[in-house]
Amino acid sequence: MKRLHGITTAMVTPFTAEGAVNLEQVEALTEFLIGKGVHALFPLGTTGEMVRLSTAERKQIAETVIRTAAGRVTVYIHAGAATQSDTIELARHAQASGADGIGVVTPQFLGANERELEHYYVTLSRRLPEDFPIYLYNIPQCSANDLPTAVAERVAEQCANVVGIKYSYPDFLRTNEYLAIRDGRFSVMQGADRLLLPALAMGCDGVISGVSCVYPEPFVAVYNAYQAGDLAEARRLQRIAIQYCETLRSGSNMSYFKEALKLRGIDVGHMRAPQLDLPEREVEALRQALAELPRV
Repeated sequence: MKRLHGITTAMVTPFTAEGAVNLEQVEALTEFLIGKGVHALFPLGTTGEMVRLSTAERKQIAETVIRTAAGRVTVYIHAGAATQSDTIELARHAQASGADGIGVVTPQFLGANERELEHYYVTLSRRLPEDFPIYLYNIPQCSANDLPTAVAERVAEQCANVVGIKYSYPDFLRTNEYLAIRDGRFSVMQGADRLLLPALAMGCDGVISGVSCVYPEPFVAVYNAYQAGDLAEARRLQRIAIQYCETLRSGSNMSYFKEALKLRGIDVGHMRAPQLDLPEREVEALRQALAELPRV
């Protein structure tokens, strides 16, 4: 089973001014990211405004990314949805469309106890082929449901196709607990862009990064330097990557990502309501701040 590694980019979703999904720009963004050397793509997650998309739209985007990537990089489709039935439908669609695997966020908004979390993932796993890989996805600050290590471990024990977890919270104690699942054979991808280098040092396989959707270069450079054993260079590059994270607000407002991509010549359009585009004065401030950042 193909696992995630290195710089896995969480993709934004392009929209037209009228609010429709822009599949032409999905293709352009996919090509841009592959050309910049990212190792994998992760569309339709938090960065992709997943909660603003219909099931039909998510299927169209998944098909477009998979077709455009054409096997050049690993593609995992985020399939987590508001209902279990929609999650299963999206997961099966991803598998049938040729995705390398899926990620699935914990149930959202309404509280889920440990028994419910375990049942959710085990049920999903059993509706998919045993050799089709699944990453759990824990982002408690957005989903309102934390995924305890004990639950992740029980799910992994029952489900051979649950191969890892994306953990989008800056807690290295919990990260270390996840890394111990299956005697260290459980893949952990950090979701906090600023923590790429320390996460690699701990044993994580890489980062699922939203900021790398706009500026892949510093993140790819950090990973390559670390893999080459040049820790001093990796540290230097990590400091640069953090500057990009701070300037782009690290995903707290995806409109920064979209405006910065436009400045790079990739017109991913607009936010989908109720989120709004940046006002012009903030776009100009962003332009100036990005121009002052060091290039890699």
